[in-house]
Amino acid sequence: MTAEKILIVDDEVIARENISWILQQEGYLPTIVETAEAALDALSQQEYALIITDLMLPGMSGIELLEKVRTMLPSAEVIVITGHATVETAVKAMQKGAHSYIAKPLNIEELKTQVIKALEQRALSVEVLRLRKMIAQGRPDLPLVGQSTPLRNLKRKIAQVAQMNCNVLIQGETGTGKELVAKSIHMLSPRSSERFMAINCGTFTTELMDKELFGHEREAFTGASRGQKGILEVADGGTVFFDEIGELPLNMQVKLLRVLQERNFLRVGGTKEIPVDIKVVAATNCDLAEEVNAGRFRQDLFYRLNVVTLNVPPLRTLKDDIPVLVGHFLEQYRTKEFSINSISQETLDILMQYSFPGNVRELENIVQRALALAGGTEFIPDLLPSEVYRSVSQKPLETLEDVEKQHIRKVLSAMRGNKTKTAEVLGIDRVSLWRKLKKYQIE
Repeated sequence: MTAEKILIVDDEVIARENISWILQQEGYLPTIVETAEAALDALSQQEYALIITDLMLPGMSGIELLEKVRTMLPSAEVIVITGHATVETAVKAMQKGAHSYIAKPLNIEELKTQVIKALEQRALSVEVLRLRKMIAQGRPDLPLVGQSTPLRNLKRKIAQVAQMNCNVLIQGETGTGKELVAKSIHMLSPRSSERFMAINCGTFTTELMDKELFGHEREAFTGASRGQKGILEVADGGTVFFDEIGELPLNMQVKLLRVLQERNFLRVGGTKEIPVDIKVVAATNCDLAEEVNAGRFRQDLFYRLNVVTLNVPPLRTLKDDIPVLVGHFLEQYRTKEFSINSISQETLDILMQYSFPGNVRELENIVQRALALAGGTEFIPDLLPSEVYRSVSQKPLETLEDVEKQHIRKVLSAMRGNKTKTAEVLGIDRVSLWRKLKKYQIE
């Protein structure tokens, strides 16, 4: 995946260079500036995915910069950092559109986590904007959505295979989008102006499969008052996709093998050979080599189909694509009555932890369900299926004392150990703070 560009705005040399070094170690491309004015100049010259800005800056403040960024670059996310932590400034930053708020001195792990979450949110927003633009322009889009490294590699292979006039075998778990891969191959091939025809080999009896594939002549069987073309004939010049090819009955495997070898076929009840020029793409969620060894799939047909093999990765290995896919489905299924414009960070966190046994198809169903049940415009955790909650390991619930102890430590750290300022931020007197520090054994 392409390294994201991040702009760091801080007038403290050590602070900005430390953040830059941390982000470089994580594979990002950071740029550092000292003032909000310099940040605006940098933003006018190139696009950044994320801006990390100090709140207190010379001249224009971090809040003012945040407001201008929201206008200049709506797709960018902003993280606000400060050594002057108060509830009021945190609330104000979030109201102005900041993704999150981090107190100094920075906790490195917290910074890394917030950067990842901010970029996930940004990926979702960018995908929605891209889709809306393409829809407005009336331009078609390739059906495969995502930019993770495995998916980019798959897209590259698809582009190569599309230019080759050979049979293709697609392997992948149920719900990974094997038909979308087949459609992408067709759309990028020289046959894209011709028909793309799909048939699921597991949904037809042998007799029906015969008629669907090859068509039939007039009076070939009872009730056939007229002849009819089959899928192979209709798709001549185009692409035929055989989904779940492992379910194809053995006698139909023989007939398909003949078509691949001879490039012609007979209609049911016919005597005249019909030539056909098609690209065959087949898909399976089983191991065809094992099916061959078990005698359930013909070895010669396997070799004919397996000229080029593409493996579609499961969604659990494409975590970077989940925010983008959510944005894609929200845009795809939105209507005037059912529309969600944003997704909460908690919802996104849960989806990122979920294993998705049903792969992309399951995520698509989850988004459709959320749209149907939503009472507002935000995708909140309550809209997720209960099984998603159960399978995601949640942190054990904390006691009130645990929460208070952690919060006191955080504020004390942000105030650099100054107990008077810490007590002010917490809204208690210094004596009460002293008692709590003693109670929780906080140094």
